[in-house]
Amino acid sequence: MNEAKSTIKEYRFTSKALGEDLELLVYLPANFSPLYKYSLLIAQDGRDYFQLGRMGRVADELLASGEMENVIIVGVPYQNRYDRWNKYHPDGDQNKNYIRFLAHELLPFLEEEFPVYHMGLGRALIGDSLGATVSLMTSLQYPHTFGKCILQSPLVNETVINAVRDFEAPHLLEIYHVIGTGETEVPSSTDDTVSDFLKPNQELSALMKEKGFSYFYDEFEGTHTWKFWQKDLKRALKEMF
Repeated sequence: MNEAKSTIKEYRFTSKALGEDLELLVYLPANFSPLYKYSLLIAQDGRDYFQLGRMGRVADELLASGEMENVIIVGVPYQNRYDRWNKYHPDGDQNKNYIRFLAHELLPFLEEEFPVYHMGLGRALIGDSLGATVSLMTSLQYPHTFGKCILQSPLVNETVINAVRDFEAPHLLEIYHVIGTGETEVPSSTDDTVSDFLKPNQELSALMKEKGFSYFYDEFEGTHTWKFWQKDLKRALKEMF
């Protein structure tokens, strides 16, 4: 028997906060109907999640088997590795504007276009590496807006640790967090530096547990690549939806 197929539609969106036109990739489930309500998942690295992560196919399988609730997935692609760094890294020139875009421009547009839940725990952010970092920082800044966050191998620095340490409402957020045991020498995408991702992520995990977040954490045997994030995606979606 053939599985019902979802659709992925492309939209153009003009952001005043970023001063540019962005492409959006919108996954609608096979059973999509404006009469239903849907949870919302916004993916940084949007094209990567659909192409390398095969997000649409994973969601199709989980929805067909009844292992996941109805979800609309919106991918926000980046232009290039430098654009990605500027928007996702806490020190990036566009980082604050990108977070503002997610909360004050993109979300209202999606709520107007699609029948999504208007509550924090009905909305999630996901990202890998720097995409995970900006997802977490956005949830910490807007916990009533984005109540769920999926972190696949985030970059964790002092800014991130301090933001989590200073966060006063951990009961508002549900966090899914994974890191690879082999992520000890991760090359930068924009220069020649190499960083240990594992130890800072372990520090972040200890802090998350100490502060009492609703929290899932795991260390997979693997490195900082899509080969391992793709394998993890099914569990991540099941855990959060």
